[in-house]
Amino acid sequence: MFEIILSGGWLMLPILLGSMVALAICIERYLALQPRKIAPRHLLGDVWGWVKNNQLNAEKLRELKKGSPLGLLLATGLTNARHGRELMKESIEEAASYVVHDLERYLNTLGTIAVISPLLGLLGTVVGMIDVFNQVVIHGSGNPAVLADGISKALITTAAGLTVAIPALFMHRYFTRRVDEIVVVLEQESIKLVDAVHGDRKVELKEIA
Repeated sequence: MFEIILSGGWLMLPILLGSMVALAICIERYLALQPRKIAPRHLLGDVWGWVKNNQLNAEKLRELKKGSPLGLLLATGLTNARHGRELMKESIEEAASYVVHDLERYLNTLGTIAVISPLLGLLGTVVGMIDVFNQVVIHGSGNPAVLADGISKALITTAAGLTVAIPALFMHRYFTRRVDEIVVVLEQESIKLVDAVHGDRKVELKEIA
């Protein structure tokens, strides 16, 4: 295997580097994008219980902000609740922009790796084919085995690039979809709090899958 990688030429280096970065991002995002960590079950019900029982204070708000992204949104909304419904919603939306940005961390990098890996592989193949034809010009084409060996080595980078790009693209789509689903849950729970604070809805204890 190591010999095959070496035969692919210097362009195998950025492809391999990209594969390691992609793997690290996938592991980190898989651990980070756990719905129950981002929007803990029953959190909204617990917070509303504090509000109704007059148990909400500055210390609990600080803990709520640090506890989870949903907690940050709820705490931000409650902090601005006294200024009216619209300002409460605007403050939540502003905080949500930071939360979404954090949820999407490294996904652009993963998508970039998925795009450029096959291009690097193709570039490696083109460079390899140029070398093969240079050898043909110098030594002639009398030995087909040598020619076939050179072509096969030139194609190694294309295969390597596709091997990195396909799973990277799949995982990028997977994580993007997961972020979208989490954002919907955060939005729903935040709107419930706004409606509850301003008397339009009762908050029910809900388990978030």
